[in-house]
Amino acid sequence: MQATLCFIGAGNMAKSLIGGLLASGYSKQHIIATDPTPAQRDALTQTFGIQCLANNSDAIALADIVILAVKPQILQSVCQDIQNAVQAKQPLILSVAAGIRTQDINRWLGNNLAIVRTMPNTPALIQTGATGLFANAHVSPAQKEQAEHIMRAAGITIWVDNEAHIDAVTALSGSGPAYYFLFMEAMEDAAQALGLDAKTAHLLTMQTALGAAKMVMESSDDCATLRRNVTSPNGTTERAIQSFETAQLRTTVHNAMQAAYHRAGELANELGGV
Repeated sequence: MQATLCFIGAGNMAKSLIGGLLASGYSKQHIIATDPTPAQRDALTQTFGIQCLANNSDAIALADIVILAVKPQILQSVCQDIQNAVQAKQPLILSVAAGIRTQDINRWLGNNLAIVRTMPNTPALIQTGATGLFANAHVSPAQKEQAEHIMRAAGITIWVDNEAHIDAVTALSGSGPAYYFLFMEAMEDAAQALGLDAKTAHLLTMQTALGAAKMVMESSDDCATLRRNVTSPNGTTERAIQSFETAQLRTTVHNAMQAAYHRAGELANELGGV
């Protein structure tokens, strides 16, 4: 029998997960969502055919798994409001709120709860995301499977054993799409400077990025090997790679990800107040 899921908050991430779950065969009778706005609740019901409630505690009373899908800045107040309902039901808790540690969620909800912290990224909105997961000590193996099944509706999932590693996931896949967007922006700008029109530069940049990612996903070779395979001696690609290396691209990427990693820890401290 499928577990009944309750999504607290019905923003883009909740919608992407609900859509992915339904597409994978999850029963709409076992999905509930909450939202304070009547128009938002009506839209969810019309789009997905699921039950939508205004009261979080009423929805939790019907659920086996609660997915916290509200903005990190309001998660503490939401958790404190639903603490009694959660303690009465003792559901598995999944959080998709970036930067909030399990110990803080556990404290806000009254302690001794099974909590899985997740770090999805924005491509989850089109079911091609990458999500890191961490389970606290109260989560059973069966509950880990349930959490993984839910998050797989948005893309691939990777478990980490140390919650600090979620900050590394944040620096890599959480923030990573923006790194690629920036690099593609730079490629488009450079192509236009070389004389291509904006539409052509955009199309060729997007297709090149897609093709490169697809080759990596489908090849048994690693990125370094694939790079060497297209880098002919004394050719155009080699000249470009040499320019990147001279500009210390690897060091720049390393420094950028270190900055993101440290900021993730700072945010967890800022948002996890008592």
